[in-house]
Amino acid sequence: MLRAKPLTVEEVEAVTSPWRARGLVPTLVAVAAAFGAWSLLLPVVPTAVLDAGGSETLAGGSTGAFMGATVLTQVFVPSLLRRFGYRAVIAVASVLLGVPSLGYILGMDPAIVLSVSVVRGIGFGALSVAEAAIIAELVPLRLLGRTSGIFGLFVGFSQMLALPSGLALAQVVGYPVVFIIATALGLVGLVVCLGIPPTPEAGAGGGELAGVRVPLWRLVAVPMLALSLVTTAYGAVTNFLPASVREMSPAAGAAFGGVLLAVLNLAAMFSRYFAGVVLDRRGVPGTVIIPFQMCAAAGIFTIAVVMVTDASVLWLLLAAFLYGAGFGAVQNESLTMLFYRLPKSKASEASAMWNISFDGGTGLGSTVYGMMLAGFGAASSGVAHPMALMYFIAGCVVSAGIAVTVADDILGRQRIAEVDNLSTRLSAARAKRRFGRPGR
Repeated sequence: MLRAKPLTVEEVEAVTSPWRARGLVPTLVAVAAAFGAWSLLLPVVPTAVLDAGGSETLAGGSTGAFMGATVLTQVFVPSLLRRFGYRAVIAVASVLLGVPSLGYILGMDPAIVLSVSVVRGIGFGALSVAEAAIIAELVPLRLLGRTSGIFGLFVGFSQMLALPSGLALAQVVGYPVVFIIATALGLVGLVVCLGIPPTPEAGAGGGELAGVRVPLWRLVAVPMLALSLVTTAYGAVTNFLPASVREMSPAAGAAFGGVLLAVLNLAAMFSRYFAGVVLDRRGVPGTVIIPFQMCAAAGIFTIAVVMVTDASVLWLLLAAFLYGAGFGAVQNESLTMLFYRLPKSKASEASAMWNISFDGGTGLGSTVYGMMLAGFGAASSGVAHPMALMYFIAGCVVSAGIAVTVADDILGRQRIAEVDNLSTRLSAARAKRRFGRPGR
């Protein structure tokens, strides 16, 4: 692998725009490729399982196995990053995410589906943590909110294109071609990671933490719960909304389900950037998380109402927009809350916790709601609208996250360790700009 000049702390602090940060553009390309490879197959694999005669349990379990492997991998990524660096981890993870996708061509037997999903999940787990953590290393703290928002734009745009494209391509050219495209997308990170420079050593300047004892769960519990409870519904929507639309309106078909997923991710993309802009202006994350959690819950409940009342599937466009807007803003708010509450030296741990919450919630939602549908669909269950009931329960789970963040807001911010964390450093940087202008 080619050597690149390492970044210095002074070089990072001198950046005046996220786009001027060295290494950010290659990182964003790798981000788009990774989430594109993931999103392309997210609704495709469960749909392929169902079309091959597989059960709803296996359809949901394919995503559950992927996310389970992702979450387990994310636990170990911070130590891998410290030992091998960002570029090496991103390169290997890109191979693991991309190449195994070809295995789905062999068939939709449970052993094949689950084993391939596990290997791809390992690659995605390493990529997602590394790519989210490195943004806190490449830009100064005063630009963290906007940069995280840009990160979200690339993720959202990639998902907006990939989610509906996978289903549409599968109908036109067949599932094998879609699996080949996913392989190619996954390998993009292997190429662009050469443009990512080595970052300043983690932990530099973190000596002030000596002697400080703050329970970690008090710092991370609220943002992790807020995100994971919202993403459980994402697992249900991405896996079963296309099939739901196909049942409600055969004329619209699964392709319209792909359109709904695109609307969802378009809303998420812009709301995530909006939350980042608010952070940079106010200097405190979490100020818009509660209203956007309410927005996400409203979107899921709307899906349930549309299905119960047999209303036009066009109402699902509104539902997808509402949930997507809440989903995107909660992503950015929870990530920046973790960055602010943990020391600067723990950026990779903050990223891992955020990704574990996101992917754990998605995988749990996919698996549990798939099993729930299988139970509701049994002849003896007596459930008239199994899909609607599933989405109603999903909406209640999302609403539980609102109670968590409201309680956190009432209890105050005494749980934050004001020692060498991003909030403290950002305040110091603002004071420096106020009382002394650095030389050019």
